[in-house]
Amino acid sequence: MPALLCQSLSKTYRVPEREPGLWNAARSLFHRQTRDVEAVREVSFEVAPGEVVGFLGPNGAGKTTTLKMMSGLLNPSAGLVRVLDFEPFQRQRDFLRQITLVMGNRNQLVWDLPVADSFDRNRAIYRMGRDEYVQSLGELTELLELEQLLRKPVRNLSLGERMKCEIAVALLHRPQILFLDEPTLGLDVTMQRRIRTFVAEYNQRVGATVLLTSHYMADVEALCERVVVIHHGQLLFDGALADLVQRFSPLKTIVVDLEREGLDLSGYAEMVTINGSRATLLVPKADTAQVTGRLLADLPIVDLTVEEPPIAEVIEQVFNLDPETAA
Repeated sequence: MPALLCQSLSKTYRVPEREPGLWNAARSLFHRQTRDVEAVREVSFEVAPGEVVGFLGPNGAGKTTTLKMMSGLLNPSAGLVRVLDFEPFQRQRDFLRQITLVMGNRNQLVWDLPVADSFDRNRAIYRMGRDEYVQSLGELTELLELEQLLRKPVRNLSLGERMKCEIAVALLHRPQILFLDEPTLGLDVTMQRRIRTFVAEYNQRVGATVLLTSHYMADVEALCERVVVIHHGQLLFDGALADLVQRFSPLKTIVVDLEREGLDLSGYAEMVTINGSRATLLVPKADTAQVTGRLLADLPIVDLTVEEPPIAEVIEQVFNLDPETAA
């Protein structure tokens, strides 16, 4: 049985709209005009227990709306959603004890209280036994290095420290399903790496299922072998991250280090950059072997590297596609 299941999941909002101006504002009080906006349209996918899946899409694609439906904050307009075989919108206690939703721009910690007090509040909310709470707190404190932070008021924490505590308090009850919506938003590179390491460690220790949205492709590359991509509320791709690169990027990058500067490589492939004796070329994947062979045969080469394009560039290309023709 899948841990997460969506079948033809849809969400439509009815949005009021009016022309600008005082007269139109007064008129809208009695004759309101609305239009329907499809935030999510017939999205179907499933996630196996213990799997870590990247959930990607540009701003406004419907990612957060989908996460809110899967966590029970929104009721779908149509379709089926099941999480651990629960219907999320019913908000059953057994369901709520097994999930958590972490959003990079939302707070669970109480601003003026020490961090430990917010932890204890969540212990009471989830009705955790004292022994269970102490063990869970100890594990999270060790994994996220929270020892020096528990007695500080939340308002005195840096952004990175607060984000670590936000994640810890969300996982205090040891949920089996993690919905992570931009968990590293605004953090520096070092803190992003620590959060990624922690999520991977938690997944290994608890066997939790993780659905991760992030605009930082380093998060996705480090944690997810599989990605689900939606665009304009529609499913665009569901498969291995490597297959996404293979499907949507027709080019490879060849980086060449030459023995001397000033050599002209424009006759071999499209030039991207040239910096001294190092040149970067873009080559169609089907021509990679041929171009590489010509370069090695014709030029005094010190080193040559063939690379896939950066995943961030591939994702950008995917986001620029028309969902109707790319599916």
